[in-house]
Amino acid sequence: MTRRQKIRKAIILISFLLFPITINYFSPYIIIDGAAQGIITGSFITFGLLFIVSLFFGRAFCGWVCPGAGIQEFCFTVNDKKARGGRLNWIKYFIWVPWISLIIVIAMLAGGFHTVNPLHLTETGISVSEPTAYMMYFTIVGLFVILSFTAGKRAFCHYVCWMAPFMVIGTKIKNYFKWPSLHLEAISDKCKQCKICEKNCPMSLEVSRMVQSGSMENAECILCGVCVDNCSQGVIKYVRKYGKPDL
Repeated sequence: MTRRQKIRKAIILISFLLFPITINYFSPYIIIDGAAQGIITGSFITFGLLFIVSLFFGRAFCGWVCPGAGIQEFCFTVNDKKARGGRLNWIKYFIWVPWISLIIVIAMLAGGFHTVNPLHLTETGISVSEPTAYMMYFTIVGLFVILSFTAGKRAFCHYVCWMAPFMVIGTKIKNYFKWPSLHLEAISDKCKQCKICEKNCPMSLEVSRMVQSGSMENAECILCGVCVDNCSQGVIKYVRKYGKPDL
């Protein structure tokens, strides 16, 4: 394991350990409750920031910071089979679209947003501070674990995550305009097609096929850099500007 991957795994593990403190700031329910009262909540701010960050760093949050990443990648020791992905990746959008629509409707009925309170329903600043909060915490963590054990690597990210669409949209916008932003590029003629990058991809992507096609763009890519660090030929690189990398 490279130094970069050790650092990445340490960060997502620490992020998971802090999840009892931060879970409300990722809550899909709290943003609804706040919208009903015209309140911009901590989770509203978090989702907005995730979208803005994705305009320059794609889904790097998912690979480097997300608290759910820590527990899911730990589950690789039990089940390291690939998640099916493909059309099933659309399940999260069937969750996300009605959720966003509900927030908009409720906010409109409340007369719009008129107050900012990042600590709404999190008065102490710590999310898990009472028995009901513990139940919600263990329910979410249990969903991470169950999906990882039954559906494969980072299945929650593929099928359920309500945060991913914000970043997928941001990533598509940055890729369309091709402004300087973090992404992957590769030179296919240097690829030996050993498929080690594909075998180790935590998102179960067909990395080798992406390299051969000349495009590393994929809505499910979390820019974790595992493919970069596992390629002995140095075919895949992180880059900031669009254009073939100097390999």
